[in-house]
Amino acid sequence: MVNAYLKKQIIAASQELGIDKIGFTTAEDFEHLRPSLMAQKAAGHTSGFEHQNLDERLDPDLIFDQPRSIIAIALAYPSKMTQRPPRTKYKRGHFARASWGDDYHTVLNKKMSALIEKIKDLATNESEFKPMVDTGELIDVAVAQRAGIGFIGKNGLLITKEFGSFVYLGEIITDLEFEPDEPMDSQCGDCTRCVDYCPPHALLGDGRLNAQKCLSYQTQTKGMMPEKYRPMIHNVIYGCDICQSVCPFNRGSDHHFHPDMEPDPKKVSPELLPLLTISNREFKNTYGPMAGSWRGKKPLQRNALIALANLGDKSALPQILEVIDHDSRPVIRATAAYAVGRLVRKFNPEICDFLTEKYQQEQQQGQEEQYLREYRMAIQKISSLE
Repeated sequence: MVNAYLKKQIIAASQELGIDKIGFTTAEDFEHLRPSLMAQKAAGHTSGFEHQNLDERLDPDLIFDQPRSIIAIALAYPSKMTQRPPRTKYKRGHFARASWGDDYHTVLNKKMSALIEKIKDLATNESEFKPMVDTGELIDVAVAQRAGIGFIGKNGLLITKEFGSFVYLGEIITDLEFEPDEPMDSQCGDCTRCVDYCPPHALLGDGRLNAQKCLSYQTQTKGMMPEKYRPMIHNVIYGCDICQSVCPFNRGSDHHFHPDMEPDPKKVSPELLPLLTISNREFKNTYGPMAGSWRGKKPLQRNALIALANLGDKSALPQILEVIDHDSRPVIRATAAYAVGRLVRKFNPEICDFLTEKYQQEQQQGQEEQYLREYRMAIQKISSLE
């Protein structure tokens, strides 16, 4: 049974709940995506953050008992800060926009839970629901596109008419049946701005990307960041907005509908140097509610060291040397050595001796070559300035 009147009621309820866009699609499978997804995995283009069971990603029947429909929602988030962070003696880094405000998983789940309760009140018979965000099995952009919320751009993101790609996506599988909305075809045309402006050329031009090259992915890894990507992140310590910033559909798009999405300027543009020695408790209290904290503080501290090097902040050298001397994590020490090599512009025998001593200690401890190499490169760069 197709619930036409109930669908209208749900749309009205979604608007009352502050859901910016809603769409409906069938619970048919997404099997047409299998060849592309398998090709991406075979080429080594996946991030590893995806749900690992491909069958479950493509078939709602495998994750829900007798699904009939999928309800897709979108929430628009801000692209600009209404206030700038205060000027201090420290250089600042940046979190990408998708990590501003409270963690979008929390925000979306609250909205979907409220919508589900409203649907239960409106429906005449008992029904079941399974909400999910990007940590669920289904592919958010594929569901949203088929539900008519927007189209998938060449950057692989869902682009809406009203809000561009600055939207968070969620979906609810249900055993209720609704008339599906019309899917949206791509409107990118001949535009290739996102492809052209991506520094590591991660976008393949057809909506797919090589996630291993993506700067957003690189900021979220826990090991050493490959050297070629380090200058590309500039002073962004989490995520990347470049392919969205250059997109014509995002021109002038800046929506401040949800208080829990509003950025705290001091958090989303944090002082880099204090971040290097932040305690676990302080990190959790300050950054824990943000989506950008999900990998813990180590990747952000590694990225902060790279950002300080990219910004040429020579005033940070004493504290970076302290990091090499006292930090217990090889990744952080080695990245700090890299930063020292970038920041020292005149031959400094004391720093050379210090790095040589630390290099020898790392050797004696049997550290991996990937860490040792950073010390050698830094020593070589500084020595060449003599």
